[in-house]
Amino acid sequence: MTLTQRLAFILLTGFSVSMILGAWGFEFIGEMPPCKLCYYQRYPHWVASGAGILAILTGTALFAYLAAAGAAGSGIVGLYHTGVERKWWDGPSTCTSSDVSNMSADDLFNQIMQAPLVRCDEIPWELFGFSMANYNALLSLGAGVFWIYAIKKLT
Repeated sequence: MTLTQRLAFILLTGFSVSMILGAWGFEFIGEMPPCKLCYYQRYPHWVASGAGILAILTGTALFAYLAAAGAAGSGIVGLYHTGVERKWWDGPSTCTSSDVSNMSADDLFNQIMQAPLVRCDEIPWELFGFSMANYNALLSLGAGVFWIYAIKKLT
């Protein structure tokens, strides 16, 4: 592993760690609890962080590819979440609203009582018209591409 490649791996691993820390910042400091899809976007960054650390320590391409897959996987979930937020498609029934026009009062009450506190189809924060899911999709997919570049071109 070259010095340049090691530096790239360190920066990309740091990116995934910072994405997790940023999510915690929004959750605990910004008091914005995550929805189910937000949690699903975090898990692949844990994989990318751990695999990235192993890639740095061992110089093994397999761990670097796993880190790339983790970063890109978070981006893919972010794309899906973006579509749910923008109402392009339905999200999981456990965290989005559904058509209640044909429901009985008891069924509606049960659905309300079982619904999570944070819905996946609402955007709690935006910057320049982009939500957290949008930023995660763009940045994480980009990180996945840069992982592959670092593996292939910087050796």
